[in-house]
Amino acid sequence: MTSDFKICLNADIGEMPGPNGRALDRALLDIVTRCSVACGGHAGDTESMEATLKAADARNVLVGAHPSYPDVENFGRKSLKMPMADLRSAIVSQVRTLKAIAREKGVSITHLKPHGALYRDAASKREYAEMVINIAIQLEIPLLIGPPRSFMLTVAKEMDFPFLVEAFADRTYEANGSLADRGEPGAVIEDDNEAVAQTLQIVTRQQVTARNGKVLDMKVDTLCLHGDSPGSVSTAFAVRQGLLAHRVSIEAISK
Repeated sequence: MTSDFKICLNADIGEMPGPNGRALDRALLDIVTRCSVACGGHAGDTESMEATLKAADARNVLVGAHPSYPDVENFGRKSLKMPMADLRSAIVSQVRTLKAIAREKGVSITHLKPHGALYRDAASKREYAEMVINIAIQLEIPLLIGPPRSFMLTVAKEMDFPFLVEAFADRTYEANGSLADRGEPGAVIEDDNEAVAQTLQIVTRQQVTARNGKVLDMKVDTLCLHGDSPGSVSTAFAVRQGLLAHRVSIEAISK
């Protein structure tokens, strides 16, 4: 049966500690086609990176780096006031650490996706977007993942740098197209049916309904499925099944 649509499913992994965290990662890797691995800034250590790289490789899931502000205490969700040179150095160090472990495992790092506050800042501030893309170029990472209506996308287009536009299956949106702040009630979609409905609206209609009811254009290449929320595996599985039921091809899209 010919697919009418296609989408890449990605998950941020290596973020939860211990055996339970690794089991969660493996469950998500059975569902997605790309993953972004925490590399020590907000979460992750040598053990988690080694385990997630091995699990991803065994499932033919493409791997990316998921750097952040160096802030384990706040899980990388708080913008830190630090010199750009220091932030750049911290991000480069995180990505190089993951790349070194990946090299030992024979795994390629195929994309870069900032985490948390760094993702927001690179979306809303040109200086941060330019920094992130230049780091990807410096470290020979061929692809960036980020949001629509962002400086990351604008700068990537200007620099002719490959970019996958991302939406979220389990997060709600404001009227300006930005993600609702996690501190706001309803920012995270906890009902599987609601997550599937939003996913299908984005993938098959290229739209999303904002929290105020406004319908926004939302043409994307990849959908993120979070692994750090309660019931995340259930939601991820429901989203995948919902897509397949509507003849959506799930692929590891590259550009």
